[in-house]
Amino acid sequence: MVVQRNSRGRRVAARGLWTAAELVVTLGVVLLLLVVHQLWWTNRQARAGAEHQVRALQREWGEEPGSGTGGGDPGGGSGGGSGKTGKSNDSGASGGRSGGGEGGAAARSAPRWDQAYAVIRIPRLGLVAPVAQGISKSGVLDKGYVGHYPRTAQPGRPGNFALAGHRNTHGEPFRYINRLRRGDRIDVETREAVYTYTVDRTLARTSPRDGGVIAAVPRSNVKPYTGYTEAGSYVTLTTCTPEFTSRYRLVVWGRLVDVRSR
Repeated sequence: MVVQRNSRGRRVAARGLWTAAELVVTLGVVLLLLVVHQLWWTNRQARAGAEHQVRALQREWGEEPGSGTGGGDPGGGSGGGSGKTGKSNDSGASGGRSGGGEGGAAARSAPRWDQAYAVIRIPRLGLVAPVAQGISKSGVLDKGYVGHYPRTAQPGRPGNFALAGHRNTHGEPFRYINRLRRGDRIDVETREAVYTYTVDRTLARTSPRDGGVIAAVPRSNVKPYTGYTEAGSYVTLTTCTPEFTSRYRLVVWGRLVDVRSR
């Protein structure tokens, strides 16, 4: 009788261990699939959609898809290195001042919410992405688009054309903006013109609430010695930092140097 009870107990314990092992393996597979979805599938899906949108805009503007009109290189770099922005988060500074800069006519002609209306090209990063109005995740950023902060200037206008993009997952267009250097070129194409900015300054880390970085005259509220003091035509790129977190924001600023009408 003692031997039978011990044998039965061992069988029960073995079944319990087997069930626990199956649960652990199943959980591991589920987690692996979630990681693959975040790090691979969202990028693939978003990039395909963003590329399609760029081609659609070029057709709408009467361009040959893929041709671009980046022309000229006023000191900008043109290296390779497209990269990947795993778990992505919001991408820009929020709150605080959000300087405008466009006049009444420009405000009236602002694109509708979530509409893709421009294309950004950064030769050093090999980046080509659509720019859409707004910085919502579902409507803009998670599609692999670069988002335009509402109430900031439109391309080429006086003020600050402020943009946000994911650094990880969902196309991660701004993953490698930390590699940009002074003088690198940023082209923004619209139906009317191509606006060329050159990178001027970088703020490696600031608070997500540092709204001064997207003001009409961009200047950090957290690090007040960083930024500008004079009016001009600026571009601001914002994304999360460090990678795979949303704790801080990385900011790159540039100045308008050329406008080419279509």
